[in-house]
Amino acid sequence: MTQRAEHSTVMDRLAIDDLITGYAIAVDDGDWPGYRALFTEDGRADYRSAGGIEGSTEEIAVWLADMLSHFSVRQHLVVNRRITVGARDGAPGDTAAIQADYLNPMRLARPGTDTGRGPTAPDYTCAGRYDFAARRTTDGWRLTGVVVHEKWREVLPATD
Repeated sequence: MTQRAEHSTVMDRLAIDDLITGYAIAVDDGDWPGYRALFTEDGRADYRSAGGIEGSTEEIAVWLADMLSHFSVRQHLVVNRRITVGARDGAPGDTAAIQADYLNPMRLARPGTDTGRGPTAPDYTCAGRYDFAARRTTDGWRLTGVVVHEKWREVLPATD
């Protein structure tokens, strides 16, 4: 591989890593316009293994906004990222497959108790693996698909 191709591959990997980080931050912050902007127009996501739905980016953003409103604290930790950039004629291509593990500690919202001064420790934690698919666009790398493979979850009894 030439030095130019290696540089391009490194730059692609950094951009894809930023894309995945942006995904986690958008979900945790409830930034649904930002979430939608991470996807291609035909992007889709599948949260069925975690009890959710499969659908278009728009359908998923609406569903996530509703579901995650039940949590006063959210924090996606996306780790162990394996990025595979597709190749085309020996050069970096315009598609990528990304596997990444996640750990997602959250706190269930309880009416009257989440005033900003009460307990904030997580009482609902789930973990698993994401399969992301991405494509290079004129606006940079964008997600074309997300599949969630939840492996476990733990819900602790209320302590407040």
